[in-house]
Amino acid sequence: MNLKDKIRSVMDYPKEGIDFKDITPVLSDPVAFKACIDQMSELVKGKEVDQVVGTEARGFIVGAPLALELKTGFIPVRKPGKLPSETISHEYDLEYGTDTVEIHKDAIKKGQKVLIVDDLLATGGTALASAKLIEELGGEVVGMIFFIELEFLEARELLKDYDIKSLVKF
Repeated sequence: MNLKDKIRSVMDYPKEGIDFKDITPVLSDPVAFKACIDQMSELVKGKEVDQVVGTEARGFIVGAPLALELKTGFIPVRKPGKLPSETISHEYDLEYGTDTVEIHKDAIKKGQKVLIVDDLLATGGTALASAKLIEELGGEVVGMIFFIELEFLEARELLKDYDIKSLVKF
């Protein structure tokens, strides 16, 4: 199935000049959603993965079913104040400011092999911050997988130390 055809472009969202890639048509179509998870699973076939980490919020949507498919656990990386237990955090730069993500301090055991999953690879800042959290806890990032990659933003340069896969490229 060609998933690129199912992704809706929404111009000027969330602000003027942005061509937002909306995955909700894929999510609302059970055949397309299953194809998305199956294709993501195929991209990491043969890779040893102990845990899948999904980043807030759409990374949860594709990460949790991928974790089930891979027969692993799922760990959320969230915005500050959203996780109930003790956390560690990592601040990262945005185009115009900073942002922060957090993970539970006990989420990853030393030496665990971790796959980072998200719906979109844009500038790479969130993915890199997630990787830094995993590494701080002693985990090994064995790869990053994204449903959509915006190639023109050149995030692969920022993430050059990691194995990156994506299903759909714009």
